[in-house]
Amino acid sequence: MFDINDMAKAALETVLFTPLQRAQKDGYINITGAEGKKKIEYITSEKHVENYEDPEEKVRAEFFAELIYKYEYPANRIKVEVVVPDRLPTDRADIVIFSDDDCKRPYAIVECKKEGVTDAEFNQAIEQGVGNATWVKLRADYVVIIAGGTRRVLDVSDKYGAFEREQNILADLPRAYGKPQEFRFYKGTDNDIKPVSREDLIAAIKKCHQTLWGGGRLSPPTAFGELCKLIFVKISDEQKPRKKGEPYQFQIKTHEPSSKLAERINALYNEQKVKDPEVFTESIKVDDRVLRTVVSHLEAINLNKTDLDVKGVAFEQFMDGFFKGDFGQYFTPRPIIEFCVKMMKPKQDWDVLDPSCGSGGFLLHALDYMRKQAGDYYEKGTVDYFNYWHNFAAKHLYGIEINDEIARVAKMNMIVHDDGHTNVISHDALESIDKMHDHNRGFAENRFDLILTNPPFGSTINLAEKPYLATYELGNNVDAKGKKKPRKNQSSEVLFIERIWQFLKPGIGKAAIVLPDGILTNRSMQYVRDFILEKFQLLAVVSLPQCAFAHFGAGVKASVIFVRKRSDNEKPNGDEVIFMAAPELIGYDATGRKTESQLDEIVSKYEKFQKDATPFFA
Repeated sequence: MFDINDMAKAALETVLFTPLQRAQKDGYINITGAEGKKKIEYITSEKHVENYEDPEEKVRAEFFAELIYKYEYPANRIKVEVVVPDRLPTDRADIVIFSDDDCKRPYAIVECKKEGVTDAEFNQAIEQGVGNATWVKLRADYVVIIAGGTRRVLDVSDKYGAFEREQNILADLPRAYGKPQEFRFYKGTDNDIKPVSREDLIAAIKKCHQTLWGGGRLSPPTAFGELCKLIFVKISDEQKPRKKGEPYQFQIKTHEPSSKLAERINALYNEQKVKDPEVFTESIKVDDRVLRTVVSHLEAINLNKTDLDVKGVAFEQFMDGFFKGDFGQYFTPRPIIEFCVKMMKPKQDWDVLDPSCGSGGFLLHALDYMRKQAGDYYEKGTVDYFNYWHNFAAKHLYGIEINDEIARVAKMNMIVHDDGHTNVISHDALESIDKMHDHNRGFAENRFDLILTNPPFGSTINLAEKPYLATYELGNNVDAKGKKKPRKNQSSEVLFIERIWQFLKPGIGKAAIVLPDGILTNRSMQYVRDFILEKFQLLAVVSLPQCAFAHFGAGVKASVIFVRKRSDNEKPNGDEVIFMAAPELIGYDATGRKTESQLDEIVSKYEKFQKDATPFFA
């Protein structure tokens, strides 16, 4: 008979402690030593000491504890560092589970690797584990290969032959010497998928991208596009309504060949593609076996329940490194984005646009600002709190990105952050607004309350290639008699200034625009400055240090201008004063290392300036 108090205590411990913590508490594991010099002692049928600072050892320790508490194997039947008898060269199995108390009959062999090993290293570990498990003097039924969040379980009991790999794959190691389950993860059970830390999510995303890229199998941007598709499928599968105990579909099934798994994942993708055709228009273009590996990296993670800030920073950090290499012109550093949003202070009913949105940085930080604002009015987790920021994301956030692959990244980024992707389109933002309006009726002249953007620098729009150049005021020269003549070419950032003016609401629409300093200082650009002062009230100019974009592959000196679109009959007057600042510290240096920042101080000074608008230089 079980004592009810013991049962309650055990249930409470399951909630309060990780398996590793329980193993230490119950005396199966002992971790000693100062930070950087820690040792771990495994205390089961025998004692064994290893260096706990080794990343591989930490993986082994955590799985060792799982074997006791999750998989319900007796601790006295588990050994570590077991020598494989008579095998040359000498090899050791990281963990062996035995089926008897005398530890004579091996049941499962476990090979542990550190988080982040390559696919080649992981496959090598599979062969090592299978080799040990099928060795005549260490014959086992199962092999487990684990590398942090990625694991593979194989049945090597000769059901499909020891050399078969795909058919031998199991969803998970059986519990307590039982039969293998069809799936590993079931909703609402102790085998449910779990939210993860920022570090674990970054590691998973990197592993997926490396698997898809495959050392050149796909180009890095194409690989990232395919990753976006699969993350989209993963999130969609998590959101599907299912009863307690029902399995998720985005996972590897017992004895399921890669081709069958691919069929199931593609069916999920196509189902969602029909529901949301704006997100993805192409099919998944990934080899079946590669797809299986990506699924193994992601299947244990609950992306929907992983904290939004964790997801945001994880994706941002990954894309930071990724975009620096291939799409540096689309990336704006986080501190600059946050600064622009704080200066403009968007409101919940404002329509906000980034006409060159790249990966969606400005839009996401506007959403984050609104989420924090919701916390000022409503308790976090309530319906009102959710609706406050979610309605803003769904109805008021708009983005345009000319590159289709990057637009998909932006949409995926928004989906990961719990929506806002609906109004992100792939389009040339300098083309006719009517064409964009036909694509999405939200895009219209005089529509937006706020524009936050870092338009692409340095690209040239040629009249011969883009006839729309002649439709822009800044795309024409005007002679002394006022006669217009189309320019042969114009820089894209100049045209974006005019396009921003067209998009903003007259009289009230505001914008924060990152511009190269040449527009503000070069004599040849006087006509552009005249246009800005005629069409906008210049509210503030913040000159960024040379290092602002150096870490991201661009050495151009830039400033952020903050403007308000004038009403139709409004003319500049001599009473308008401009806030100016030139911070030396912006939170990072030219190498990307963190520094102090003066940006929040400038925001505070600008707030005071708005209340007492006298000439001021911060």
